Amino acid sequence: MSSWAEICRGAQTISTQPFLDRAKARDTRVKLDLTAPKDPNAGDGAEEPPQLVEKIFRFSDSAIHTIKSRANSAIPSDGSKPFSTFQSLTSHIWRHVTLARGLKPEDITVFTVFADCRRRVDPPMPEEYFGNMIQAIFTGTAAGLLAAHGPEFGASVVQKAIVAHDARVVDARNEEWEKSPKIFQFKDAGVNCVAVGSSPRFKVYEVDFGWGKPETVRSGSNNRFNGMMYLYQGKAGGISIDVEISLEAHVMEKLEQSKEFLLIEVEDGKSLSNGNGNANGNGLV
Repeated sequence: MSSWAEICRGAQTISTQPFLDRAKARDTRVKLDLTAPKDPNAGDGAEEPPQLVEKIFRFSDSAIHTIKSRANSAIPSDGSKPFSTFQSLTSHIWRHVTLARGLKPEDITVFTVFADCRRRVDPPMPEEYFGNMIQAIFTGTAAGLLAAHGPEFGASVVQKAIVAHDARVVDARNEEWEKSPKIFQFKDAGVNCVAVGSSPRFKVYEVDFGWGKPETVRSGSNNRFNGMMYLYQGKAGGISIDVEISLEAHVMEKLEQSKEFLLIEVEDGKSLSNGNGNANGNGLV
């Protein structure tokens, strides 16, 4: 993105040269049968999908410090590393979304991370690799366990799943998909899911295409479904993080009423209609 912006500004050279050799990542070719999409105007008798609402939650520096400190207040008995900001924040959101959904204690809730695998494969791929090296990391637990324990419980579940996703797991997942290729859909993210994309490590507010730095950063209407959230570098700077999340309206309302969750400011969004596994509609103005 930074190199693209440099080209747009008329730069003769770019700071990061993209690495384009896809065969270095995995030199395979798979036949993928694509079926024609369903006519959105043709009624199939299926239940009308729920209305989704998108909101932006702005986590200030102090909120991030508080959430991370709470997650790390208890020393792990298994000798694992302290929880990162990502693990602390996303598990905080996972827990409170699960509470707002009002799930039964025995209901399973899935946490999904769409993770960059450039450094996970063996041998590692360069950071400059220009291609899709993302895999979904899945984990889950009973809603009752997530609710009954402190923030360190969810953070530990998330951490263990991320650490375990090494080169061996990446290869096994690729081989499994190559034997039975399919186009993944939103429902494949998991039951009662909270999923995470993007990363606050990306310096999105420092990208200038020639007309100034961004006023705001949003995901747009693509790849949006119930429980999907995107993490961005906070516009306020420092270690602040902006979280864009889509939920059913009644769940979002409960989330906003949670005193434990609301360490942050809320920016209202527009209602989004979720149809045929894809969220449609306008983002924030």
